[in-house]
Amino acid sequence: MTAVSDLPVHRGADLVARAAAVLRANDTGVMVRAAPTLYPHQWSWDAAFVSVGLAHLDPGRACAELDHLFRGQWRTGMLPHIVFDPGETTYSPGPDRWGCAEVTDDAPAAPRTSGICQPPVHALAVERIVALAERRGPAAVARVRAWLPGAYRRLLAWHRYLVRERDPLRTGLVAIHHGWESGMDNSPRWDGPYSRIAVLPDLPPYRRRDTRVVRDAAQRPTQLEYDRYLSVVEELRRAGYDDARTRATGGFLVTDVFASAVLAAASEALAGIARSLGAGEVAELEEHAERFRAGVAGSEDAELGLALDTDLRTGAPLRVETVAGFAPLLCGGLRTAAERDMVALLRSERWTGHPGLRHAVLPSTSPAAREFRPRAYWRGPSWPVVTWFFVWMLERRGRPDVAAPLRRALLDELAEGSFAEYHEPLTGEPLGSAAQSWTAAAALDLLLG
Repeated sequence: MTAVSDLPVHRGADLVARAAAVLRANDTGVMVRAAPTLYPHQWSWDAAFVSVGLAHLDPGRACAELDHLFRGQWRTGMLPHIVFDPGETTYSPGPDRWGCAEVTDDAPAAPRTSGICQPPVHALAVERIVALAERRGPAAVARVRAWLPGAYRRLLAWHRYLVRERDPLRTGLVAIHHGWESGMDNSPRWDGPYSRIAVLPDLPPYRRRDTRVVRDAAQRPTQLEYDRYLSVVEELRRAGYDDARTRATGGFLVTDVFASAVLAAASEALAGIARSLGAGEVAELEEHAERFRAGVAGSEDAELGLALDTDLRTGAPLRVETVAGFAPLLCGGLRTAAERDMVALLRSERWTGHPGLRHAVLPSTSPAAREFRPRAYWRGPSWPVVTWFFVWMLERRGRPDVAAPLRRALLDELAEGSFAEYHEPLTGEPLGSAAQSWTAAAALDLLLG
């Protein structure tokens, strides 16, 4: 593990101090905003990653961050992708647009939430919080251990929801109902499915926040893309956010190899937590881990060397070179030779070995792909949180040989700039929202982990 001492002392200490300051500045007292201006609420996978950063500062505060997210959990077990801050009323699409409690009794009336989910990284965060508390001594361990049984019950309900409602045919692949559920909103992964979404003629008007905060329109989804996003939201709302109805009639329905890999790894982590608590679901969770690990491995495309999503409306694989294609490296499951080939691809000129990259971190889309757009959100920029997540999962799997170069490159990237949402991969220019909480959390974990 890299520690602050592995960097020049002034640089490492400065990064730690600045990262901690970002989390403190974005803390409302009950939750950490994803970003101070662009994302003023609590996002699901952001909150999990933020809790890891907080655990380096105060394990109790890390637990409280997840508790706030858990307050928004639906009766079905789903953790929604946004828990809204009632004091912030200018974000769009806000809680009125989602109207969850108005159309289904499964959604809580308070706090108000969105009606979709995000990758289930939360059990992995809890596993990490427990490990970090154990380094801090008996008081931190006692605090986290007292909190753990309640968190486990929430996580078990969340995992069971995904297994039951998002993979009812037991394929080992999570299905998503909106590109936002992937966390990679406008990734070219979703161009094909979205191209068939007709913008609703009665789509209610809206005012975007992202294009007001980030003035460079080239960085953000287009207006047509956003109209389609909100048309899918409206479709989901009119279906009462019912998973069975959406599977039957929803316009956007795809498998997500990245979310599936996360569920495999998170199920393994949750099985370990269950074992530590003496809970009876260990075998169930281990079976989930193995099922989704196999599903992800079975999605590898021999020609591209990447795992691919599938459009469930057409049955066609979505043959695009994005970072999600490296999903098997997150959870394992490939044969030795296949994993060796995937690691070679990751290091090749199509990816981190591309000669034009400022830093050898993971861009969101291959710089050699025709879809690559270096300034456009998930269509090319490098996201520090994604590279960090790969480092974390690779180290967790016992692959420090693959993780170490990514770790060094990411620390170099972070040391050059602010804690930006994402970076232009060819120049290193910080893009998107400044003072992004999950970027600061990633920096803390890299430096103090």
